[in-house]
Amino acid sequence: MNSVPAPARPASARAVERAPAQPRQPSDRITIGIVGAGTMGCGIAQVAAASGQAALLFDANPTAVEQAVHSVGSIFRRAMERGKIAPGVADDAISRIKGVPRIEDIGAADLIIEAVVDDLEIKKRLFAMIEPVAHERAVLATNTASLSVAAVAASCSRPERIAGLHFFNPVPLTRLVEVVRAPRTAPATMTRIVDIVGRLGHTPIVVEDAPGFVVNVAASGLFGEALRILEEGVAPPHVVDVVARNVLGFRAGPFEMLDFQGLDTAIATQQLLFNQFFGEARLRPTPLAIARAAAGLLGRKNGHGFYRYENGQIVQPAPAPAPAEVRRPIWVSGARPQLAAKVATALSGAIDLAAGPNTPGYAVQLLTPLGLDATQAATDEKMDPRRVVAVDALFSLDRHVVLMPTPVTDADALATVHSGFVKAGRSVTVINDSPGFLAQRLVAMMVAVGATIAERATAAPADIDRAVTMALAHPVGPLALGDRIGLRAIVDMLQNLFRVTGDPRWRIPALLRRRALLGEPLSPAPHAAS
Repeated sequence: MNSVPAPARPASARAVERAPAQPRQPSDRITIGIVGAGTMGCGIAQVAAASGQAALLFDANPTAVEQAVHSVGSIFRRAMERGKIAPGVADDAISRIKGVPRIEDIGAADLIIEAVVDDLEIKKRLFAMIEPVAHERAVLATNTASLSVAAVAASCSRPERIAGLHFFNPVPLTRLVEVVRAPRTAPATMTRIVDIVGRLGHTPIVVEDAPGFVVNVAASGLFGEALRILEEGVAPPHVVDVVARNVLGFRAGPFEMLDFQGLDTAIATQQLLFNQFFGEARLRPTPLAIARAAAGLLGRKNGHGFYRYENGQIVQPAPAPAPAEVRRPIWVSGARPQLAAKVATALSGAIDLAAGPNTPGYAVQLLTPLGLDATQAATDEKMDPRRVVAVDALFSLDRHVVLMPTPVTDADALATVHSGFVKAGRSVTVINDSPGFLAQRLVAMMVAVGATIAERATAAPADIDRAVTMALAHPVGPLALGDRIGLRAIVDMLQNLFRVTGDPRWRIPALLRRRALLGEPLSPAPHAAS
């Protein structure tokens, strides 16, 4: 799986600039053997050389090895020509990468990494060749995004010295590595590989041998929910992305990320995870995404995706114009007092608020639901759906506001609220009636998926958050996000989303429910019990 969003400068140049300033002394250096001279193998060789380690690169295709060694050398030379690294440093790094003609030639390496296509049978055949030539103290790793490490190691005579590695593309830029512990991996093997990953200048997190590990599962939750929002006709892709950026603080929205990664890649990952987790509802693929991929709308790779591209850049649709100001009284529901106070503060000075829902002048009834659609909220609060507008007040209203009318909301009622927030200096997004708005749905799903990963003990809570922020560029990890918003609010959203939709993907993870009831965080301090 690719990391997102796209870098502003070539990944190779930026990676060289971030190389360790003081390479290790020769006596402290190790040798890494890499089987596979494709994109991943080439990237691993580059970071090994940049960090002061020796890299032996083998591929069944000798031409691929020659091209990889030349490519990595060119990266260091370009960095030297730009003054990013000294000539001696570039020459030393280049000298540490060596292509070898036989698989036996990597036998002296301290760590041997298989980095070929994610195909179980191919990997098993390669390990049958690697294991006999590896020296006694070497540790071995398969670089995989989705395969069972236990299955790869099953045919080996010493599975205890085999672990998984999940480097992310581009390897030199995405500094996270998932180090996968299979059921028979020895503790000493894990310790050794974690140490080596750290020597490369990357951040290792230990994960158990579960489908998708941490990052791919977390990403599928976000992408899957964004695609369902689109499929349900709630809002177009650019609107979802605007809300993700302006409300949730993402650098890129989910549809921008999908276009960068490639919709075909994302669908393949989600279908694989859905099958590996035996039909887990939270990971269910959407027919819309499959149809778009079949139509060739893959994203940046072919210039046609959720966005149109010109010269490789997204062509953003023009924003919808704000309505003319309409003056009608606005009453804010007190069903959730804290949220009502936020709305009143945001509108302060721009519009006078009514004292009651039936104030003369046909008052607009402004509701602040969690996890409900405007229709259900109006029904629950016994309001007139023609006068109801819902506002997502769970998040900051300082810059951007999301409004949601019922299907029968009067146009003047919506225009009154819309123009009122514009007058108050806020940008406004209007979406179709949907349970959970946009940001609430995305957050509820991200937190639920993150809590489920923690519940399964796939990784430590702090590592789950670290993985998501580093590999997916989320502004905050899913567990910390739940704590920041408040677990009781997350539980309320999930309960209401399940109530309205009946979809099991909104069920509450047991870990999340218990911690909300106890008033304990999802992402505890290091000294606290989990």
